[in-house]
Amino acid sequence: MTSHRIPLTELESGTPFESRHIGPDAAAQAKMLAQVGYGSLDELTAAAVPDVIKSTERLALPEARSEAEVLAELRSFAHRNRVQHSMIGLGYHGTFTPPVILRNVMENPGWYTAYTPYQPEISQGRLEALLNFQTVVADLTGLPTSGASLLDEPTAAAEAMALSRRVGKAGKRGSTVFLVDAECLPQTVGVLRTRAEPTGVEVVVADLREGIPDEIADRGVFGVLLQYPGVSGVVRDQRAVIERAHELDAVVTVAADLLALTLLTSPGELGADIAVGSSQRFGVPMGFGGPHAGYMAVRDAFARSLPGRLVGVSRDADGEQAYRLALQTREQHIRREKATSNICTAQVLLAVMAGMYATYHGPDGLAAIARRTHRYAALLAAGLRDGGVQVVHGAFFDTVTARVPGRAAEVVERASLAGVDLRLTDADHVGITCDEITGREHLTAVWRAFGVLGDDAAGDFAALDTATADALPEPLLRTDEYLTHPVFHEHRSETGMLRYLRRLADRDYALDRGMIPLGSCTMKLNATTEMEPVTWPEFGALHPFAPAEQAEGYLTLIRELEERLAEVTGYDRVSLQPNAGSQGELAGLLAVRAYHRANGQEQRTVCLIPSSAHGTNAASAVMAGMKVVVVKTSDNGDVDVADLHAKIEQHGNELAVLMVTYPSTHGVFEEHISDVCAAVHEAGGQVYVDGANLNALLGVAKPGRFGADVSHLNLHKTFCIPHGGGGPGVGPIGVREHLAPYLPNHPLQPAAGPETGIGPVSGAPWGSAGILPISWAYVRLMGAEGLRRATQVAVLSANYIAKRLEPHYPVLYAGPNGLVAHECIIDVRPLTKQTGVSIDDVAKRLIDYGFHAPTMSFPVAGTLMIEPTESEDLAELDRFCEAMIAIRAEIDKVGTGEWDAQDNPLRNAPHTAAMLAGEWQQAYGREEAVFPAGVKASDKYWPPVRRIDGAFGDRNLVCSCPPVAEYEAG
Repeated sequence: MTSHRIPLTELESGTPFESRHIGPDAAAQAKMLAQVGYGSLDELTAAAVPDVIKSTERLALPEARSEAEVLAELRSFAHRNRVQHSMIGLGYHGTFTPPVILRNVMENPGWYTAYTPYQPEISQGRLEALLNFQTVVADLTGLPTSGASLLDEPTAAAEAMALSRRVGKAGKRGSTVFLVDAECLPQTVGVLRTRAEPTGVEVVVADLREGIPDEIADRGVFGVLLQYPGVSGVVRDQRAVIERAHELDAVVTVAADLLALTLLTSPGELGADIAVGSSQRFGVPMGFGGPHAGYMAVRDAFARSLPGRLVGVSRDADGEQAYRLALQTREQHIRREKATSNICTAQVLLAVMAGMYATYHGPDGLAAIARRTHRYAALLAAGLRDGGVQVVHGAFFDTVTARVPGRAAEVVERASLAGVDLRLTDADHVGITCDEITGREHLTAVWRAFGVLGDDAAGDFAALDTATADALPEPLLRTDEYLTHPVFHEHRSETGMLRYLRRLADRDYALDRGMIPLGSCTMKLNATTEMEPVTWPEFGALHPFAPAEQAEGYLTLIRELEERLAEVTGYDRVSLQPNAGSQGELAGLLAVRAYHRANGQEQRTVCLIPSSAHGTNAASAVMAGMKVVVVKTSDNGDVDVADLHAKIEQHGNELAVLMVTYPSTHGVFEEHISDVCAAVHEAGGQVYVDGANLNALLGVAKPGRFGADVSHLNLHKTFCIPHGGGGPGVGPIGVREHLAPYLPNHPLQPAAGPETGIGPVSGAPWGSAGILPISWAYVRLMGAEGLRRATQVAVLSANYIAKRLEPHYPVLYAGPNGLVAHECIIDVRPLTKQTGVSIDDVAKRLIDYGFHAPTMSFPVAGTLMIEPTESEDLAELDRFCEAMIAIRAEIDKVGTGEWDAQDNPLRNAPHTAAMLAGEWQQAYGREEAVFPAGVKASDKYWPPVRRIDGAFGDRNLVCSCPPVAEYEAG
């Protein structure tokens, strides 16, 4: 037997990651190309992509590396970060993530690869987890309705500002002043100013220790923001300020620390109308700034105006309790220019973690953590006082402000050398914040830094503890019960929590189960290699305001990712600060606005938006102070060029920007995109290309080169950050050089953006930096050729599905040569007209076949928008196509009368195991219901509930854990 000699270089290279990421192998690609009618990927690309936008040069990226090499490179970045014990505070705290939650939520693809729960029947697990989160927030804040999370604390405060103006009496009278206490977080004030200025709101920061100054009250105030406890650590009774604000008809928001609220009187009891904040310290790593779940809770009167997502309790077709997203008709992508917010996502994965942290610890455990945290702060203050250091406040929770005239910088430096980071407030003051993981050794290091304890001395903690009283004011101690629902008392053991998490995950459908073919959402592989570094402590445990020299690895990774994103998009500069696509849209439009104003063209306020655009485009434009003008869409799905020219002519020198999605929202490469861009530029406007469909362009075309001035990029789509059940995401913006001076910046980190920037749009300097290693790793693993092939296979997969389904469903739009881009739209409307089978029926029936439905009724009502991505292999693509073809045959049975129009598997879908086991009353058989063509009994996914009654849930709004009696009855 002779052996075949293989060159060492080939053996060393291993299996390229590209072949792991791209589902169809060479043989499958050949079969798919034959179906579509082309001989190679390059031939298909030449036919599908207009010549006018094609890039001719290869992407200037480093060569692709193996998974082992990329992990080693990321390890080198991690080792260049120096994680010290942070006592900086400012809304970011050390926390201990229970390993059962770390492993079974954060590191579990069953949780992190799921999509937004728009199909609630297959999202019951994460909807219950979010309901737990909402209950935690509502209980602790003392306000009855909480949302399913917002992006971070500062943006939640900005949403509260907008809500206050909209619903408050003073706001309705035209008041434009939003009053902010000087004790509020500086990053919150920065985001408020960024968001306020375009909408004509004046943010006034004042010291409210003595109440609201008369000169401000006389001007009229529509809203007030208080911090509780304050940034300096002080805990004050805010009742008098709140009462005075209400006398002025102002709406009061309290930014509150959830851990402190386990011990302190709730904002609701103090009289607040709105509470906002962060749930980060409930088991979510700091991650150099994010992602974290912000929160908002409101009193009953504001429940139906709450921005963002709201999980509600409804019932299914059998009358059983079921969860869903409530009030979906007010979602921002539906309301468009009438939207009151552009938020269309949440921080679901992080909200789940925070909610499970509270579920695992329960009210007693949370209070114990809070008491320990406070006790360390009290001992810290006592030790400083004993050493002659002035402690500024006598009442505090976890933060001590010490006054050391002229010595503050020296103290901070000495503490840093001892491995502890403190906050330099000014030349005379140092801020020190304790948290869940603060230990005696950290207090000792701080005392030594202040010089109140010798370098070799050790504090007598027992004596100090005996002699030191708590520093929480007696009138503000909490007396009411919270988290009384059984869910917060039943999962104390790790075994119990493990099984609870598994039980919820089993109710859901995520990418670990099968394809999620959602158009415009790009549900592709989130590779384990990309995900693994996120949980490394060198990335997860770093405070966003740690000194730059402690974050060299992070900053290098961020710089390289910015440069590589600029290269693949053709832009000159990139900002990674926006922590969602909506934030990226806003940042891009604010940059355009600032550019026009800098050129003395403040009259340019008109934003042209095609009628097919995603609704957040219009909402973002309104938030940026622009007037939305809709441009018609042609019958083929393209922008109506004639109407565009008419609108440009009509608005003349008022034109600010055109927002357009490319490829189009209809999934087509528009051939005239460069002409469209040129027409807008000739009129003095800018072009914003929405990056939602960038997965059809990487390595093939660059928006920054075919006419666009700015784009936001969805890193949670094209660049493999997982959707997390509806968040996290990252929405950075790329801009041409002339817009670079107007990128976001940050008041606490000059390196995060230009001095001339628009201000911060997110709380942290680099947004959700903790998940940026995912996108960095994806680009590094794929290289230039891998990214191009991924795009080509994504386009091939969409065209393969379109060709297979075309004989059974009309494919609504196609470009030249009858080709689509990376997604296709199939039209169900003619079938609905003929048979009565609705788009909902098709979507729910797909659940019986073991699939998540494609995007429903967007951008066209009564259609399904299908995006397979490059990561699904041919077997899964065929399984989906065969399910859709089988469903078409079922529709025909309804049309011919073989199946009753009301009693058929489509109308009754999805079918549950309970339905199967009960008395069967349907005219069709059990097997037809639950094991339709191609579904194996051994692989069956069983939905936990039947079709949910959305209208009932909206009429009877319940958005926290149901009463115990209902819980027990269920």
